[in-house]
Amino acid sequence: MPKISIKGLQMPESPIRKLVPYAEAATAQGRKIYQLNIGQPDIKTPEGALDAVKNHNIEVLSYSHSAGFESYRKKLAKYYQKTSIPVDKNEIIITTGGSEALLFAMGSITDPGDEVIIPEPFYANYNGFATASGVSIKPIQSNIDNGFALPPISEFEKLISEKTKAILICNPGNPTGYLYTEEEIKQLADLAIKHDLFIVSDEVYREFAYDGAVHHSIMSIPELADHAIMVDSVSKRYSMCGARIGCLVSKNKEVIATAMKFAQARLSPPTFAQIASEAALDTPEEYFNEVIEEYTFRRNLLVEGLERIEGVKVAKPKGAFYCIAELPVENADDFAKWLLESFEDNNETIMVAPAAGFYSTPNTGNNQVRIAYVLKKEDLERAIVILEKALKEYNR
Repeated sequence: MPKISIKGLQMPESPIRKLVPYAEAATAQGRKIYQLNIGQPDIKTPEGALDAVKNHNIEVLSYSHSAGFESYRKKLAKYYQKTSIPVDKNEIIITTGGSEALLFAMGSITDPGDEVIIPEPFYANYNGFATASGVSIKPIQSNIDNGFALPPISEFEKLISEKTKAILICNPGNPTGYLYTEEEIKQLADLAIKHDLFIVSDEVYREFAYDGAVHHSIMSIPELADHAIMVDSVSKRYSMCGARIGCLVSKNKEVIATAMKFAQARLSPPTFAQIASEAALDTPEEYFNEVIEEYTFRRNLLVEGLERIEGVKVAKPKGAFYCIAELPVENADDFAKWLLESFEDNNETIMVAPAAGFYSTPNTGNNQVRIAYVLKKEDLERAIVILEKALKEYNR
């Protein structure tokens, strides 16, 4: 029998999606599941984005430019310029989701055997993107006790070798919700310039900053122009996860030219989704004000509820819509499966994402879970009650 590739065998499962079969079995048994495991917002997609697709008179569903519609890139550049990111349409490549942008970035700046430094816990698919690119992740641990703040720059410097090509950050962070300060971004910029490294910044949650905090992009630092690569997406900003439209942004002409070759190889991003994404840029500011207010409320509700549960530790997020909770269990993976297979409260249970998959250091985060606060008030309150009851029963 032909053999599967080593790369394929090493490809990690998604800690977010690997429990789906257990959830499907529970649903088939008639059990209601409160899904805290995945960042699928329940906020309505802007009507303008949906109407643009409904009302479009397309006669031939054709390819677009490999870099995406020129009109969309122009409009997107204007959006970034309003947020102190001085880019033009030629410095933007539209991608099939932020995921493809990350793959294009990895493919453009690394070779097999190279290394990328990433503060952990990090978005679980970074493990998969690195495996697909033949790249080694050098993790540097942040800590729940200080809210997963950026580790000291001296710790980054210890990991830099001749194989190091980049530092990858997610700002605000998935799964931690940590929002980097202006000083932290400057420290990373100075380090990248000193050691001639790229900084790849995943900024898909850039709109979600709470308590008056401000998001600081690596693209706003002039001295970092040749080092900075930004990844972005419409998925969370406009509640358009299914559109699968993202972008790669860089002022480095060689990066853009190289990424374009990857873009040409996959031909073009999807046409209808680009139409919706371009129209979404006309969404009024009131939409975001309401969304931020709603997520701030949900964050406070969740964090306060978790803090009332005996043995649970939680870091209060400053952005995005996730938090990491440390539970009084030895193995959160087993606990998550048990919730779906063996536990119910009035025929209801919850689904969480075990956090070990958000680390690359073995045996780390085993008692942690990621919780997405993307449910309405009543559902979040009910989910907290279920979690407290489940922990008591599990630990008996």
